[in-house]
Amino acid sequence: MAKLILTNEVDGLGAPGDIVEVKDGYARNYLVPRGLATRWTKGGQKQVDQITNARRSRAIASLDEAQAIRDRLQSKPVRIKVRAGESGRLFGAVTASDVADAVKADGGPELDRRKIEVRNPIKVTGNHSVEVRLHEDVRASIAVEVVPA
Repeated sequence: MAKLILTNEVDGLGAPGDIVEVKDGYARNYLVPRGLATRWTKGGQKQVDQITNARRSRAIASLDEAQAIRDRLQSKPVRIKVRAGESGRLFGAVTASDVADAVKADGGPELDRRKIEVRNPIKVTGNHSVEVRLHEDVRASIAVEVVPA
């Protein structure tokens, strides 16, 4: 088993700054090469503290605040203007960072693009739904309206 410090969020494993034990092959072939984790060392505790402090400063502080943001996000759809062809197909796709930028431009809170889940790639104009993890216990479903520019 390999002891690692997560540097990014890994679904089913943990959040940045967590110390986890995983099988050697998973660490050697997946987590470390992709920069999702680093090997744990005695001096690594300083790195863990920096990661957790950074995560704490970015995180939404309380459950009540997260629920208020969720209600605000779900109250009206977010409109994203993109280049599209005659049939409504996009030149490219709408990404999580596009959604985060549109929410911020619309006067909403600044969302971390890594917390936005675009399940199916958005490649056509129309109405779509996107999930956002605001807090450990709070998820918001944002209505995204994709219109041609």
